[in-house]
Amino acid sequence: MPGTGVVTVTAAPPVAEMIIAPARPPGPELIAPPAHLAGPEIVAAPVAPPETGVWATSVPPAVHDHGGAGAAATVVILVALAVPAAGYVVLAARRRREPRGWSHARTASFVTGILLLAAALLPPVASLAAHDFRGHMLQHLLAGMLAPLGLVLGAPITLALRSASPRGRRVAAAVLRGRAAHVLANPWLALALSAGGLVVLYLTPLYRVASADPMAHHLVHAHFLLAGCLFTWVIAGPDPAPRRPSVPRRLVVLGVAVAVHASLSQLMYAGLLVDVPVPGEQLRGAATIMYYGGDVAELLLAFALVATWRPARRARALSRRPGESPA
Repeated sequence: MPGTGVVTVTAAPPVAEMIIAPARPPGPELIAPPAHLAGPEIVAAPVAPPETGVWATSVPPAVHDHGGAGAAATVVILVALAVPAAGYVVLAARRRREPRGWSHARTASFVTGILLLAAALLPPVASLAAHDFRGHMLQHLLAGMLAPLGLVLGAPITLALRSASPRGRRVAAAVLRGRAAHVLANPWLALALSAGGLVVLYLTPLYRVASADPMAHHLVHAHFLLAGCLFTWVIAGPDPAPRRPSVPRRLVVLGVAVAVHASLSQLMYAGLLVDVPVPGEQLRGAATIMYYGGDVAELLLAFALVATWRPARRARALSRRPGESPA
């Protein structure tokens, strides 16, 4: 107090405040993903330090995020395939009534090609290809290699020429003699468009673009179908082709195609150089389909080529003296 020399110390009452907080769980909390991201392919990945308790969802890229064929697309595909199939069958039936006739094997080959193409473009293969890279590779095998083999060995150009009017045959003959047909009939160009197209698709960002853009996806399928038909026609097609190389030369080109397919499938199996953002299991499965399925298609093509080879008959014809009649 003042004047007494006594200092009075007043102690504040002790304050014991306890802050009660919920105990921290042993691991970081998981925030449920949004409903539109829910699905079996979603995995959780931390994007912040564990003490924040914030997690986010990471969605692996889909194989084809535009989905498989819907009901309307299925109808369009069925009509687009039924029209040429029906036209071929009608023309073949008319030709069979002629003295020259028409081979049932050719008709069966063309119809088989149409069925293989339908299998590639319709469910369940198309639905599988929309979500699994192995389905994509099966789709490519059917539409780009096996279906063209059946279609081309059906000799549709020959059937059309025999069914056309004289004027139509003259126009077709002029087209086959044209410069464009000579360029397309080059087996090395056909190889670049078919096997080379695979290299571009899987070793560049083109696959990512085609997976994200439906139009690009359909264009890629159309390219491989047409390129497969062109390669089959140049190598072993029964239809007329300008300046077709000899069978041994075409066998060399086919051998190069086999080597390209085998090398690309091995790179894909090992996950080297390929730009395909899918799980390793799908990548290896697709590589296996490409390796063995491609071998089957190319062996069938080689058999079709060798079946048309008559070297002994050609040698006898060349060695026969002028004026000498065959035995």
